[in-house]
Amino acid sequence: MKEKQIVAAALVALSICVLGWFIKAGIDDFANKDRRVNVKGLAEQEVEADKVTWPIVSKEVGNDLPNLYDRIGSTQQKIKAFLLNHGIKAEELTENAPQVVDLNAREYGDKNQPYRYIVTSVITVTSQNVKEVRQIIASQGDLLKEGIAIVDGGYENPIKYEYVSFQAMKPKMMQEAIENAEKTAQQFAENSHSKLNKIVSADQGQFSIDDRDSNTPWIKKVRVVTTITYSLKD
Repeated sequence: MKEKQIVAAALVALSICVLGWFIKAGIDDFANKDRRVNVKGLAEQEVEADKVTWPIVSKEVGNDLPNLYDRIGSTQQKIKAFLLNHGIKAEELTENAPQVVDLNAREYGDKNQPYRYIVTSVITVTSQNVKEVRQIIASQGDLLKEGIAIVDGGYENPIKYEYVSFQAMKPKMMQEAIENAEKTAQQFAENSHSKLNKIVSADQGQFSIDDRDSNTPWIKKVRVVTTITYSLKD
């Protein structure tokens, strides 16, 4: 009988200890649940564009539409010959149909224009050989010797540089951003006399690709910012 009482008392004592441990853990968790640090991790890298889209715009003006079509056709042939002679591949060229503007058809246009029609032609170079295309762009003045004036594409037909190999560098940049976030959180923990605990929440990171500056649009700045929340402990 006495042995049963001892076992029962031991079980009660053990139960009280276990219950006390759970209560303490719950109190500690409640006390520490708001002890968190929210930090941002940044990673940046400069890369050269690996794709260029170059619209080459030419215009002809006059009153004889058939003659204008012949002239624009001749201009297109000379432009294509120039590009092919400078190493552009035929499959990298796209030729759009000429666009015609009849100034007399404009309701509020000036009826005293010296010409009636404006014919615009666009030949687009799309290539991954960015350096080679940039060299050709720099030498396009040679077309002037053949009587061909290349006009500014404006906002409708700008030269566009892209970095299409972006996906391959995402994992490494995310790792760098997370490491930088952890360094910041670790420093915060040390300053607050705490220890860094586990990650409570994290996002997948916000990536952006922008021109480094307006003068070198073929150099891109790839940037990722991730936000991570860590818990702290004593």
